Amino acid sequence: MKRHLVVKLRHRLPEPVPYWVTFIGDKSVEVLSLTRAVDAVLHQAGLEFWVTSEYQPAGAEWAEVERHHGLDRTYRLVLSTDASVSTEVVAAVAALPEVESAHQLDVAGSPVAPPRLAVAASVGGQRAELTGLDFAHALTRGRSDVTVAVLDTGVNLAHPELRGKVVARADFVDLEGLDTAGFIGDTLGYDEDPEDELGHGTHVAGIVAGEGRGMDPGVAPGCRLMAVRVLATLRDGDTVQGAGVVDNINPAIKWAVDQGADVINMSLGIRHTGGGLPHADVIRYALARGVTVVAASGNDGTDTKYYPGALPGVIAVGAVDDDGSVASFTSWGAPITVVAPGVNVLSSYARGTYAVASGTSQAAPFVSGSVALMKSLARDHGHDLPATAVVHLLRETSDRVDRRPRSPHAGYGLVNLTDSFKWLLGSLN
Repeated sequence: MKRHLVVKLRHRLPEPVPYWVTFIGDKSVEVLSLTRAVDAVLHQAGLEFWVTSEYQPAGAEWAEVERHHGLDRTYRLVLSTDASVSTEVVAAVAALPEVESAHQLDVAGSPVAPPRLAVAASVGGQRAELTGLDFAHALTRGRSDVTVAVLDTGVNLAHPELRGKVVARADFVDLEGLDTAGFIGDTLGYDEDPEDELGHGTHVAGIVAGEGRGMDPGVAPGCRLMAVRVLATLRDGDTVQGAGVVDNINPAIKWAVDQGADVINMSLGIRHTGGGLPHADVIRYALARGVTVVAASGNDGTDTKYYPGALPGVIAVGAVDDDGSVASFTSWGAPITVVAPGVNVLSSYARGTYAVASGTSQAAPFVSGSVALMKSLARDHGHDLPATAVVHLLRETSDRVDRRPRSPHAGYGLVNLTDSFKWLLGSLN
């Protein structure tokens, strides 16, 4: 098993190193030294390695915003033998003066609530009335130049609800060298085929931008999608879940930003198990580039923090039922921003089918689609809506669940697109 060690230095190396995504398949350029001190620690432990870059620049050179968030000085050390790296060795590397942080890769799962396959039908009328979606659709159904990146288990590209809507695609799942005995389907190779084997990502994509052929239209059917596969299918007993390498999600986030995503939807979440907070650097980069990041708060009904939802600046979303009551499964450890419909939601599913599913995974894309509509309306009036303005808009216009300005279980309340669009129109005119 070839391990990877991610090391963030305090200063960038003077010479370029190969990007790890391409290096896995092309080792024609080899860099065998990081710093003298890091090399010494690893060599003393009997470890040989290749040095690769964790990220690649958006342009020909690293931009100031990339350097500011340390993306240019984050490296991935790929061990050249099937050796293990002890926690003591990782700690020794992390303790070096020139090292800002160091950790090994970790495989994490994102449990998926079992869906119910369904004959396509309309079950979303209450949701449109509950959130003011009909009012929003009277003003815009979204612009084709506003794009939502769905980072998930992939997308069924040929689904009738989504055909022709995906303008960029990538598959960042690669579990080479790891124990994949419990995984089903595609687990190897970075490519442009994000086909969804599980169905979760397709369900999310349909909520964002489904055409409405055999179901209610998505929230922003006029907008476009990026299909970014970051989770493979893992069988756990009688259930399946999305699972993948946590650090492999990071370059996927950066790829979506650099490809021009306006909104990133992450209906997934992992616990923090040590080291730096998951995705923190690259999420800060996304926000600095004006991209709105929306994430599910979690589905265990506890105060457990799931990431990226618990990171500052991310819009963490909880779920409500058709009566507007917060669903009992909504986790509230992440500082929830708003809640949205997430119970018994019909949407597109794998292999051209439809399914009904519940979860904060379903509530998050409702908010992502809502943000895409807001950005579309602003763009119609010649303005761009930055990430900070989106959060302010949601905070000021959502329907509070009680008298408190913010509730731990519901954030600033239920999304109210009627009020948010009126507020937005007032500020644009």
